[in-house]
Amino acid sequence: MSSARSARLAGFGHYVPERRIENAEIETKLGLAPGWIERRTGIRARRWVEEGDTLTGLAAKAGEAALQESGISRGNIALTLLATSTPDHLLPPTAPLLAHRLELANSGAIDLAGACSGFLYALTLADGFVRAQGRPVLVVAANILSRRINPAERASAVLFADAAGAVVVAPCDDPDKGLVGVDLASDGSGYDLITIPAGGSSRPFAWGMAAEDVLMTIRDGRDVFVRAVEMMTACATHALADAGLGPAAVSRFVPHQANVRIFDAVCDKLGIEPSKTVRSIEDHGNSSAATIPLSLSLAHKERPFAPGEKLLLTAAGAGLTGGAVIVGV
Repeated sequence: MSSARSARLAGFGHYVPERRIENAEIETKLGLAPGWIERRTGIRARRWVEEGDTLTGLAAKAGEAALQESGISRGNIALTLLATSTPDHLLPPTAPLLAHRLELANSGAIDLAGACSGFLYALTLADGFVRAQGRPVLVVAANILSRRINPAERASAVLFADAAGAVVVAPCDDPDKGLVGVDLASDGSGYDLITIPAGGSSRPFAWGMAAEDVLMTIRDGRDVFVRAVEMMTACATHALADAGLGPAAVSRFVPHQANVRIFDAVCDKLGIEPSKTVRSIEDHGNSSAATIPLSLSLAHKERPFAPGEKLLLTAAGAGLTGGAVIVGV
């Protein structure tokens, strides 16, 4: 076993299904006025899977892209972390199948259920593992939320999407790279704000159970908005302080793409120039944990990250769980 002074993001990847769902299709079904969804959320379209697609399939395509870009041998990947709220099955975990599909023969593999902040938790764990073990980690976040939408519930039906994003975290000798500031948070008083009511051990599947009991529901959208803004702002402020940086040092702001009004409010409270915000919500909707790595991959493809950039990533979601990290590129 060896250790590393730091860790770096060595490769980025993403995958979204081909099927594109425009707002008009959902607005017609829900009886909403044309343009209602975009005005409330910033979403114009989202991607949904086809019948027969699997979570592992989405995750593998994103992971493959990140591995290819990293140039790191598959045999050197020591750990695979999969952040998801929609695994292929409740048991077994999906990550071992993902590692097998990607031919990562020497990798451990585990799922992480951190809802919308799951990628940040996985990235934090990956960074620590790389520093302690000196070996690279594949982090993938993926969700198929279209299969958990209650089509009769406006609050959730207009938001959710399917996507996968991935990064490879590798050892590095530069202490200014990798996670240079971190803050993670939780608030269990908001535990029931975003839920899938049945299917866990507290309320197992039962014969005759109503379909909506196993679909996602948002109890109070306004409360979610307020708490998300507060949590993302607080975590970002603490992460910046941990890194010894001010808002002006942020090169790109990459928030969880829950709702354009949420991350615009966070941006305003932090005093970050709106032009620094990476936005993928317009054409990809909200894929929970997958939105940040998806945004990272899209942004890197459009304008590659340059040495010295400082990225601020922040999220909040069901649980409530949240966090923020400062990444040195």
